[in-house]
Amino acid sequence: MQISKFMTPEIIFGNQSIAQIGESLRRLGATRVFLVSDSGVVNAGWVERIMQILSQQKLAYHLWTNVTANPKDYEIHAGVAEYRALECDAILGVGGGSAIDAAKAIALLGTNDGSIVDYEGVDKITHPLPPMVMVPTTAGSGSEVSQFSIIVDSARKVKMAIISKSLIPDIAIIDPQTLMTKDRQLTANTGMDVLTHAIESYISLAATPLTEVHSLQAMRLIAKHLRPSVASQYNEEAKQAMAMASLQAGIAFSNAILGAVHAMSHQLGGFLDAPHGEVNAILLPHVLEYNFIAAPEKYRHIAECLGESTAGLSLPESSRLALKAVKELSRDLDCPESLSAIGLVPDQIELLSAHALLDVCMTTNPRDMNAQDVATLFRQAL
Repeated sequence: MQISKFMTPEIIFGNQSIAQIGESLRRLGATRVFLVSDSGVVNAGWVERIMQILSQQKLAYHLWTNVTANPKDYEIHAGVAEYRALECDAILGVGGGSAIDAAKAIALLGTNDGSIVDYEGVDKITHPLPPMVMVPTTAGSGSEVSQFSIIVDSARKVKMAIISKSLIPDIAIIDPQTLMTKDRQLTANTGMDVLTHAIESYISLAATPLTEVHSLQAMRLIAKHLRPSVASQYNEEAKQAMAMASLQAGIAFSNAILGAVHAMSHQLGGFLDAPHGEVNAILLPHVLEYNFIAAPEKYRHIAECLGESTAGLSLPESSRLALKAVKELSRDLDCPESLSAIGLVPDQIELLSAHALLDVCMTTNPRDMNAQDVATLFRQAL
């Protein structure tokens, strides 16, 4: 058997679990916390609640919210300057994938020299990071348990994938109640991101039995609970299930990596500043169709996890039900179906395709791709 590694942070899951943030930081030796979040989380009231928790533990803290939906390199550098000037010694990230990715990038440069662009790729971090506690408020990016940080290189307009086991937070605290302050569109977009994580990690060339069990369970939870979660902001059962789906998909893709959907969506996020989950929802059916011949047996398992009945069907027939299930879910959630709707024009495709081939997520896609293949998929999605 091929040697593989499987890593996760300490995980604290459940309603009211944010109450353990202060104690968790204390255990890690924190005295002055750099709290990274965004305006949406502040407006929802979660940051105020967390600041109260930090004060109760007599932890000094500094709130930093200057991060956008697709975190930029210059935002990270500004955050690092504040982190160092205030002599902080721990990082707390609270929010969606953007805030948590930014928090991890600030932690990286808090103890390592240079620019964030120097760390694009795999295993380029040389010095240990400060203690990190991450609290997701969406379901979601999975960044709170992953070894990824995705940051935009503003000069190239490219999303960089920074991958290192050093980026895995020390503690992830997942409180499903935070999902009840998210609107329908954000719930749908982030839910489709979770589905993409689950599917791509399952068919990844780096998948193992340890990752596959998490990928498959995430799909089962999504099939049953994503529609109800989008339908009702206050469906507690659905929120808990989607928080767990996001967690399991995050664990899976952190260890198995992803595929062409993410390699392509990273380019659109960097170039057009487009919402990540929305782009994934558009690209996923097209990439699934392309990858079909690489893993038909796994596609049958995907179809079954997504609620399709495969009894009595041949392998090709049952496998193709995976494509049907994904398309129906996306349509039920009113996700956009074309890249032109988010601003892509044909003239941009050649450059984006070349950049996508360089993305580390492409290395674990189950079917080989060249620039022409990627460009064809972009055009199909227009």
